[in-house]
Amino acid sequence: MSYSRSETHRDRKSRSQRRIRRLIALNSILLVAVAIVVVWLFVGSNPKQSGLEADAASAPPSKAAHTPASPAAKPSPPVESPAPSASAGTGADSEFTPVKLAFVGDILPAASVAQLMKKNGYDYPYREAQSLLQAADITAGNLEAPITGRGTPAGNKQYLFRGPAEALPALKDAGFDVFTLANNHTLDYGWVGLQDTMDALNDHGLKHVGAGTDATEAYTPVYMESKGITVAYIGISRVLPEPSWKAAARHPGVADGYNPAGAEKAIRDAKKNADLVVVLVHWGIERADQPNKDQKELGHRLIDAGADLVVGSHPHVLQGFEFYKNKWIAYSLGNFVFNTTASPKTSETGILTAACSKTGSCSLEFQPMKAVNSQPAPLTGQAAKELLARLSSLSTAAVFKENGQLVAKH
Repeated sequence: MSYSRSETHRDRKSRSQRRIRRLIALNSILLVAVAIVVVWLFVGSNPKQSGLEADAASAPPSKAAHTPASPAAKPSPPVESPAPSASAGTGADSEFTPVKLAFVGDILPAASVAQLMKKNGYDYPYREAQSLLQAADITAGNLEAPITGRGTPAGNKQYLFRGPAEALPALKDAGFDVFTLANNHTLDYGWVGLQDTMDALNDHGLKHVGAGTDATEAYTPVYMESKGITVAYIGISRVLPEPSWKAAARHPGVADGYNPAGAEKAIRDAKKNADLVVVLVHWGIERADQPNKDQKELGHRLIDAGADLVVGSHPHVLQGFEFYKNKWIAYSLGNFVFNTTASPKTSETGILTAACSKTGSCSLEFQPMKAVNSQPAPLTGQAAKELLARLSSLSTAAVFKENGQLVAKH
């Protein structure tokens, strides 16, 4: 449809508009005159009303006059603002309630865990943690196995994992929303296994990042929206069995974390469309308590590129946290649901919760847990205090309070 018009049409339209404005003005004058006459007659018929009394009579009644007080009403609880940002809760940011994001470490719906699920129900691993997972607005984790019954096993690997699609509804019901596939097991059964995994997740309404048909898809974020805040999730891995696992221009695979350039570009692009950017990264050395030099350098570069929160996995044990340039890095959340091992530290786990504002500031809390027979459950009392204290000793510029709140230590 064209929006151009002739001069004649514009003249007719202008004259018509002027006539309408004159009619509106005349009607307004008549209405004001009628109102004055009505008020004069009303005041004249009530000689006791004059001055302030007349003003009060003509004013609209106040809301308080018709709203009885409720002595039993309780004051609304204050909303906790994210601690790191001085701007949180002010200006435009105060219009939004912080979005609550939850994170866990490695989830393995395969091997001995799959046997436990078949015996006890597919929801078995999440029964003790489900209420905490569901309490968050968005919950994310690392899916440490392809979901497939097909494919060719990868060569030269000690451990090969794959899980059944029947395990996915329980993950969805437990509260999970998004998974990273950027890890060293996603291609255990080749491209066919990865393709089956992505299809199965799509079929069950579970989002995924970190892998795809090519590099573009592997680095593409998933955008999740809650409480008026848009969160972008990006997945990358710095632990891959061989270079062929890396996604390329015309090659399926995993988003490469060895060369940070791809992740940095993905972060910068995501910042244009999201209020918050979260990077889920697979890195580090298995069963090492402390992040290594590569983890620290990459974590800093991801924050420098614009990430608001970096959450790590792969070491199979909990590692410390770092407060860097007013942003948080969780170096490893350890195992969440995984095979039981002989090392007690691999059973130490928990749920990380981040309350994040629209400006990107986040306040963190950690619910310490212990997994028994691949079922994580909250720790309480002295056991919880001891695990939080150990995490504090492993952290940089950060310390945990006894209630699980993580605070910056300057």
